[in-house]
This record gives sequence, C-alpha cells and structure tokens, in this order.
Amino acid sequence: MTVTPPHFAHDVAAVREATDRLLISLGKLDDAAIGEPSLLPGWTRGHVLAHLARNADALVNLLTWARTDVRTPMYASAEARDADIERDADRPLEAHLTDLKESAARFDAAVDALPEARRAFEVEMRNGVVERADRLPLRRLAEVELHHLDLGVGHTLDQLSPAFIDGELAFLTTIKFAGHPDLPTLEIRTDDGRHWRTGRAATGSADEAAPVVVSGSATALVGWLTGRGDGTELDGHGSALPVVPPL
Repeated sequence: MTVTPPHFAHDVAAVREATDRLLISLGKLDDAAIGEPSLLPGWTRGHVLAHLARNADALVNLLTWARTDVRTPMYASAEARDADIERDADRPLEAHLTDLKESAARFDAAVDALPEARRAFEVEMRNGVVERADRLPLRRLAEVELHHLDLGVGHTLDQLSPAFIDGELAFLTTIKFAGHPDLPTLEIRTDDGRHWRTGRAATGSADEAAPVVVSGSATALVGWLTGRGDGTELDGHGSALPVVPPL
C-alpha cells in the first residue's frame, strides 16, 4: 500500500496555495473566456472548472468516510459525475468562482476535521483505486495544479513548484503507473541522478525486453507522464517514447 505522506500539514497548505493561484488566474478572465476550449479535448474552460469544484466535494465524501467509517463514495455514479460537469460548465465566471471558493472551503473543513488517528484509513476512489486518507490532499493538489495548466491561461509546467514536481513524479512512477499493463517497462531517470522503474512488472523471463530508458528534467518527465507535455525535451536513448495511458 502507499506510504504515509511525511508532511500532512504541508500538503494541506500546498492545496490552499495552489487554489489561491488558480483563483487569481481566473480573476483575469471573463464570461466569454469560460466558454472557450481548454487544452483538454472536448472540454471548455467551464468544464474544467466544474470538474474541479465537484472533485473537491468528491474528496470531502472520502474524508467523511475516513472520519466516520461510513462508506461514502466519491460520486453517486460515473454518469452522475459527468452530468454534474455538463450541468455546471456553461455558468458565468462569477458562478464558477463562487463554487470553487465554497467547495474549497468544504474540503478545508473536512481535512481539518479528520483526526490524526484516522489518517491511515483506506478509502476507495473512482475505478476501485484504494487510497489512504492522508494522501487525499496530495490527490487534490495534483487536480488543482494540473487542471490549472489545462485552462490555457498562461500557467505552465515551468511554474509548478519543485516540491510538487518531485512528489508527482514519485507518485506517477511508484504508484500510478507501477505495474500498469498498458505501459511497457520503463526506467525513468532525472538529470540529477534519480531513477525509478515503472510500467509493466518484470516477469524475469529470458526473452523479456529490456526497459525503455527515458531521461530528462523532472518537470519534462511529469509533463510527459501526465499528458501535459509532448516529451520533445526527453531522451529515449534510441527508443521512441511509448504512449502513456491517460490519467
């Protein structure tokens, strides 16, 4: 199972700071901009913002589950999740801002209400993924930071903090894509000498292919692995970069 985050309070504070940066970016837009395409295929900026607000509430459900031991799913169903996003996407900017602020406040309150003794409690996210309650702030941080990029409002990979990049790279390689059947075995190397093995698990057979080595900056690696970068800054060491499954 996943390891306990070393700095729970730091993770919670990072979510609040990332949310504040997002709201500052949104304050520069207008209603027309909300209806324009985001960088996510098929979604406007309004879709991205509606998803972010509903994701905060979905994580509140999981934090409530961890606190009370009463099963509370993230969403009533996949169909309900999608319908909520479609319902809210076309709202004016002010409605999105209010929703984001209020849902962020609910998330903050749920985090603050989680007793330390319940932080190791395991909950089930979407698609059957099991996660510890003390990692939910990190999950929320990734949602806010990555979808801020998706809005196409000038927030770029290079503006993400080194702490977030390092944490996200570790998560992607050791948890998200570890053993993933749709990703060949990879050896990920950063320019500063760190390395991880991820992708399909090694079988130990004699004819097993050697891992594909991919190296570069931690930022470029996170961009490629999350679908927010094309990998042109990375070195495949003679091999073409494989297609990374969507998050």
